[in-house]
Amino acid sequence: MSETHDTHDTRDPHGTQATLRTELAEHVLTVTLDRPEALNTFNAAMMRELIAAFDRADADDEVRAVIVTGAGRAFCAGADLSQGGKTFDYAARAGEAGRPAVGEAIGADGRVDWAHEAVRDGGGRVALRIFNCLKPVIGAVNGAAVGIGATMLLPMDIRLASGTARFGFVFARRGIVPEACSSWFLPRLVGISRALEWTMSGRVFPAAEALEGGLVRQVLAPDALLPAARALAREIADHSAPVSVALTRQMMWRMLGEPHPMMAHRIDSRAIFARGRSADVREGVTAFLEKRQAQFTDRVTEAMPEWFPWWQDPRYE
Repeated sequence: MSETHDTHDTRDPHGTQATLRTELAEHVLTVTLDRPEALNTFNAAMMRELIAAFDRADADDEVRAVIVTGAGRAFCAGADLSQGGKTFDYAARAGEAGRPAVGEAIGADGRVDWAHEAVRDGGGRVALRIFNCLKPVIGAVNGAAVGIGATMLLPMDIRLASGTARFGFVFARRGIVPEACSSWFLPRLVGISRALEWTMSGRVFPAAEALEGGLVRQVLAPDALLPAARALAREIADHSAPVSVALTRQMMWRMLGEPHPMMAHRIDSRAIFARGRSADVREGVTAFLEKRQAQFTDRVTEAMPEWFPWWQDPRYE
């Protein structure tokens, strides 16, 4: 994934980016992959800027939902392949601007330290950051979503697609393997048989097949895609307590990996007990009884329960 120098900086309320545009309106943060001249291909700058955008979203209580989409005719057409055959050979590209130092990962005897940070997959860093997000994330797939363009969608909570979108887990056709933690996410979303078919064949398939396979929730006309994503984001942002949404998101995702429902019962019980004492619950019940919209005041940055997070993320090793 190479650095390119033909992108432009975009200033916005959330910072300065070279590969993204961000816009916050009515509690919904829209993150737009913004390299349309390169079909929004993924590079080291985009990796860093996506991680930073989600860091800011979690730290900003004005953000209650996030939409990720692409500028132009693609969502993300995969990795930037401008480095040709050495695109994925990190050792061969050591010292390039924006790339981690790889030299220390390879000893004088040629042996690789597989636990070294320089070995880590950049798409996986993005996927893990989205997975850890405290805000709901909606993917609005406006065009081609190939390679990392497909796998970065998997830790998003809801995926909508334009009828012109196409998807491809093309890694085996490039001689590599699926990345961005997709061997964990994809079978959980679409089942093991479908996941293996798509990843072993590497073929590109239309939005209709993505819908039939459960990869996306809905296929829409191109001009209806973002309005539908915004309507869905606003439904969450306007009517649901942000702290409850943050807890719910992590409860659902984390329980996918637990071996017994008792693990869920433990967290459900703690969350119900903690939330039951909150101002949000008093407001939510009162608003329902008074037939009005609730005005939730608890903030994600301040009101998460003292036992959150209840897990310890494993280290890369």
